Amino acid sequence: MNAHSPQMPIAFQPDAENSRLLRDAFGRFATGVTIVTAASEDGPVGITANSFSSVSLDPAMVLWAPGKSSRRFPYFEKAEHYAIHVLSSDQADLCSGFAKDAFALKDLEHTVNEHGVPLIANCLARFECKRAAAFDGGDHVIVLGDVLRAEMRDGDALAFFAGKFGQFAHQ
Repeated sequence: MNAHSPQMPIAFQPDAENSRLLRDAFGRFATGVTIVTAASEDGPVGITANSFSSVSLDPAMVLWAPGKSSRRFPYFEKAEHYAIHVLSSDQADLCSGFAKDAFALKDLEHTVNEHGVPLIANCLARFECKRAAAFDGGDHVIVLGDVLRAEMRDGDALAFFAGKFGQFAHQ
């Protein structure tokens, strides 16, 4: 088989016995990478997330979906205000840092907005949000947020595909 011929598809019905296959299938969708930050009683917290999407222009709304099994979930379940930072290709180290440590902001220069939300500089885009609603989504919660303020800059996007980082080039 040459490199350009399609492989035979793997068809399956998702269940508890093949969750790895489902995770791999979900990973076939290339996404950007975000860090969501919030204030907490234990200090500023952050979590990496690729479950982010724009929802509405009028009113300005976005969504993201934290996993209920995450040790960080209680912080974000309570957060009325948070910021979603869309990472640039040169910020992969930030992603790795937050994947390992919810309190990675302690070692990172950042500012805080009027709602106490920590803000990371030099991201491709940042959305400062107020929680509008939350919905059960299986093992995740779908958080819908009103965008109170947004910021953006040019650059290449950090991408995630099939478990690996890459980049989308800005032309």
